[in-house]
Amino acid sequence: MKQMSLEAPMYTGFELRAKRTRKRAFLEQMDRVVPWAELVALIEPYAPKAGPKGGRPPFAVEKLLRIHFLQQWFGLSDPAVEEALYDTPLLASFVGLDLGVDVVPDESTILRFSESFAFRHLLEQHGLSQRILETVNRILTERGLMLKSGTIVDATLIAAPSSTKNARRERDPEMHQTKKGNQWYFGMKAHVGVDAETGLVHTVVATAANVSDVTQAHRLLHGQETDVFADAGYQGVDKRAENQGKQVAWHVAMRPGKRRALDKRTFLGQVMDALERTKARIRAKGEHPFRVLKCQFGYRKTPYRGLAKNGAQLNVLFALVNLWLARKALLAATG
Repeated sequence: MKQMSLEAPMYTGFELRAKRTRKRAFLEQMDRVVPWAELVALIEPYAPKAGPKGGRPPFAVEKLLRIHFLQQWFGLSDPAVEEALYDTPLLASFVGLDLGVDVVPDESTILRFSESFAFRHLLEQHGLSQRILETVNRILTERGLMLKSGTIVDATLIAAPSSTKNARRERDPEMHQTKKGNQWYFGMKAHVGVDAETGLVHTVVATAANVSDVTQAHRLLHGQETDVFADAGYQGVDKRAENQGKQVAWHVAMRPGKRRALDKRTFLGQVMDALERTKARIRAKGEHPFRVLKCQFGYRKTPYRGLAKNGAQLNVLFALVNLWLARKALLAATG
């Protein structure tokens, strides 16, 4: 271990109080549960080995991957994460930077990875964001933390900037508006397939907000499930052409109006209502990843233009969501 400078973010032993903050606890946990070696091995073959025309070599893949994950967890832009590395020694320590010795990647380096190649674009162009999710899920499956007998399909709306006060003077053409209840929304949808037993996400699909949930159900199945659970928005899913021949049992919620009309004074009404409550309890696990995504990580609005870029980010985010949801079991397994 190299000797740390006086700028290194560590306790010296002279502090009056050394409080373990929630952010420190969060980063310590994620540092232990993220499979860094596997993810670096996944990305390394695609990373540039040297800067152009004898320029400075790019930063290590793991350092920039850690910075990229900090951006996902705390909703930081490229300029914001550069400033955060200077302002918050805890974040610099997580990345592995000694502020008294090491060079902190500036915002252009974070964006471009080397002097000519974007780290984020590297993930997008080679489909590495989806492979990050697949790698995390493979590890969780090997540790018995993800079963494959049942899937919950669900979707959530993600807002996109609706202002036209930009260089092109237009809204993102790949985003659309939709009405939910009496409220109009502009943006995209994140469709997910969730393991019915553990509540971990195994499949992510990004579409415009006006795409009907039921049309994407077949894309959210991994093919090994025997039962699929869905809310009332997926009524008729079993009759669609793309789902014919699938050996699964569809458990779709009854429409709210029809359920309210049940006569619960009768035995049949009571049984049907109890069945709906059971299906609702199972579907509730599909909401947990959305809570972590929006409340824990603060992802409520698309930061980029286009579905491809935002879809790639969603794959990375849900990989991190899965690690967060499974952290206690992972930490217990590692001691």
